[in-house]
Amino acid sequence: MTSEIETPECCPRFDPTPWDGKIFEWNNKKFIKDSVITQFYMPLNFGEVIMRMNEKVIRAGAEMPDWLCLSDHTSESNMDIYLAVDREVEGADNVTLSGKFLTKAYEGDFEKTGEWCADFEGYAKSQSLDIKKWYMWYTTCPACAEKYGKNYVVIVAEVQIMKL
Repeated sequence: MTSEIETPECCPRFDPTPWDGKIFEWNNKKFIKDSVITQFYMPLNFGEVIMRMNEKVIRAGAEMPDWLCLSDHTSESNMDIYLAVDREVEGADNVTLSGKFLTKAYEGDFEKTGEWCADFEGYAKSQSLDIKKWYMWYTTCPACAEKYGKNYVVIVAEVQIMKL
């Protein structure tokens, strides 16, 4: 008799339904911000940065609503990370985001990111919306994505109504 050892997950199972094709109105939504080193847009120290941010959240007794973590690829060598929190976090770079945000969930390998972005642009236009700022939400780490058998990515974009 063999026993299967369950690998504990570090990321909760993601349900894309509440995030697929939705518009959110954020008014000073709280986040803490940090930066990840990337090489040709590929993160090199993502796990280290997330652990550092998580430790600050725990020390502050704060919560991370929906485990929402937005990635802003600012250059091929940097990615800013915005982790949603329910209160100010001491010792962190506390920021807020406000505006209308369109979201759409995708599933698959990261190599499809270009296709997803093209699809999202078309989707935003079909909703008469212009994209002001893009973010990517990588909803689970690679180990949890493998465990769950799904790799969901949500594109989150600040939008405005198209000008005629």
